[in-house]
Amino acid sequence: MEFIFELLFEIFGELLLQLALELLAEVGLRIIKPRAQPLHPLAGGVGYALLGAMAGGLSLWWFPRLFIASHAGRIANVIVTPLLSGGAMAMLGAWRRRHDQHTVLIDRFAYAFIFAMAMALVRLRFGAA
Repeated sequence: MEFIFELLFEIFGELLLQLALELLAEVGLRIIKPRAQPLHPLAGGVGYALLGAMAGGLSLWWFPRLFIASHAGRIANVIVTPLLSGGAMAMLGAWRRRHDQHTVLIDRFAYAFIFAMAMALVRLRFGAA
């Protein structure tokens, strides 16, 4: 039972970190004036992967130790956390569209997932155990 609570706390910590950095990215992107032409989806995906990798590197500066102790938990984190984070950002984007607010690409599941996956992979590869 204790193991389950520990694992949930660890994944929750990683999820909160990813959501906080995704929200900061979204706020920063919302401040920038929108382009007249929509961005090509491939360019957007590559851009969000690079932005997520940079966010992962920055997060390691603040939190050099990974929140998840077990190797299996870290691997699960690379899959679960981006899915949850992407879903949360997609819900935020849906809320913004319902309220006629400007949205950016990270307000869609795929782009938020790409950002979070890149961030999780950087943290997995370079984070201290």
